[in-house]
Amino acid sequence: MACRVSREDFEMLVEEALERLPEKYKKYFANIAITVEDYPGEEDRGRLAPKKELLLGLFSGVPYPKKRGFFEIPYPLPDKIILFQKNIETICSTEEELIEQIQATLVHEVGHYFGLSEEDLRKYER
Repeated sequence: MACRVSREDFEMLVEEALERLPEKYKKYFANIAITVEDYPGEEDRGRLAPKKELLLGLFSGVPYPKKRGFFEIPYPLPDKIILFQKNIETICSTEEELIEQIQATLVHEVGHYFGLSEEDLRKYER
């Protein structure tokens, strides 16, 4: 059975998960938005790996390692990490599982922000 919470409570859990990230990583966050949506759009679902059923989060933007370049000018649009609330809730049956999954999904997407591939992340998640 899915664990459901209000959008306000979910966003609060996301903020708490973000606060728990180590400072040595957070200091590199610049011009990045972290948002919550109910479900991914059609285009987002098209990014799913084969055999993966639910998209829990998504990083969209330029990975941090590729931001160096032309006079160090920052990119005008913010990078974005989206967490998909309803999909995350679907795989969690308790609030404790929900908190753990939000943290794991956020860390996964932050990994993409730092340029890690799905394969790289699978190695770290074991």
